[in-house]
Amino acid sequence: MSTMDTPSNITIFRGFPEKGCYTWSPFVTKLEARLRFGGISYNVESGSPMKVPRGKVPYITFDDDGQLQSLADSDLIAQDLSIKALLENRLYFLQGYERWIENYYTMRAKILGGMSWPLQVVVGNIIYNINVRTMQGQGTGTFFPEEIAAFRAEIWESLNAILSASYTQHRDSEGPFWRWGEDAPTETDGVVFGFIISGLICSAGPTTKQILDGYPTLVAYARRIHDKYFPDYKVWE
Repeated sequence: MSTMDTPSNITIFRGFPEKGCYTWSPFVTKLEARLRFGGISYNVESGSPMKVPRGKVPYITFDDDGQLQSLADSDLIAQDLSIKALLENRLYFLQGYERWIENYYTMRAKILGGMSWPLQVVVGNIIYNINVRTMQGQGTGTFFPEEIAAFRAEIWESLNAILSASYTQHRDSEGPFWRWGEDAPTETDGVVFGFIISGLICSAGPTTKQILDGYPTLVAYARRIHDKYFPDYKVWE
């Protein structure tokens, strides 16, 4: 997106009330990363998926010649030309199982924390059942928990191997190193960064956090991008 084509007064509605920090959603972070990589400024608000046609967060609003427009779905917003199916169509569900099935109460408390307790129980059960059905239909739910954990670990191992070559070339530098070893980020770097950050900060995914902590290259990849593009955000622990 060129400077002349950039809309003004962009607001990202992230689905979480906190500001100055990352969210648990890899798609929110992916969108923010792509905007920051392009030097595009924006504001953040909580918002609600009930207020956008596609029913998804993140979504944005922006000023288009005096008209307030909205756009949903992080792929459309970030204009990703090369979405990594391994992460968005595979790892997403494997981590969803860890978060919504294995660590349901932690996930419910975070996602539905703004609701009253009775409503949390009712809505939480609805979301849980939807996730169970979705994962059964998608295929993840047909495997044993041990198999799902193994698949998840294999993906992170593969991603670590891919980034290791680039990291070796930039080990002595302080700036970001990109997935394909280029001098600038590609469309896929926003996706990769989003998933790593989500895995590092989501307390409903303790196994994923443990895996990532065991891969210094993945952590360094995220930390260097954070230091350059997200210095105003809280660093994960």
